[in-house]
Amino acid sequence: MTVALPPDLRAAVGRLAATGTLLVASDYDGVLAPIVNDPAKAFPLPAAIDALQELATLPRTSIALLSGRALVDLARLSGLGGEALLVGTHGVEFDDGFAIPPEAAALRARLLDELRPMVAAVPGAALEEKIASVAVHIRNADPDAGEKLLAGVTDGPGSWPGVHSTAGKKVLELAVVKTSKGTALDVLRERTGADAVLFAGDDVTDEKAFAVLRAGDVGVKVGPGETAAEYRVDDPEQIVGAFALLAEERRLHVGT
Repeated sequence: MTVALPPDLRAAVGRLAATGTLLVASDYDGVLAPIVNDPAKAFPLPAAIDALQELATLPRTSIALLSGRALVDLARLSGLGGEALLVGTHGVEFDDGFAIPPEAAALRARLLDELRPMVAAVPGAALEEKIASVAVHIRNADPDAGEKLLAGVTDGPGSWPGVHSTAGKKVLELAVVKTSKGTALDVLRERTGADAVLFAGDDVTDEKAFAVLRAGDVGVKVGPGETAAEYRVDDPEQIVGAFALLAEERRLHVGT
């Protein structure tokens, strides 16, 4: 896939290609898959899967998806369960298994009981159930009604002891287990033994992952908004182009 990339990002990709052990990690929605109104139809760009699969075949190279989606949905939509390390629910669910404590499960059940009528009262709003959290989506709701709903959730169930709220783009996640994409990225770095990491993300929740990047790592923000990432691209097509360039140049360094 040939796309124009910022010169500084091209140079950073070239440096990463020569890394001893490399981890390439990415958010899913808004990075590998364009944002759509129906989350169940957020399919990845074919070129994104091609580039990541190629990277996964290279020696000393690991790929990972780090998403707010439930792990089962992330695996179904991406189709990368075999090649990639998958982490769902903002770092709660790793693909080697996870079970929440009984007290957290009970708190999640209370959240659902409280949130169902609140969400049902706002046309277009949706409630997503995950293993250790629930998420209130307002992308398809009237903007004013949706924001009022999120404010009510924040001041209500979101303020309960043991509930950890994370705001994203048109979504509020209420988790009953404390974690973050930053914590998860640190775990992935340790598990893969990576000397350097590339992380790409588009949402405010990805900022916690950008914040744990180290010297020699590369963080790429996809789209507008304030960010701690050193590099930025405009859209998913550009970040996919960066992945493809990295695969091409890394093959020259590590072979097959």
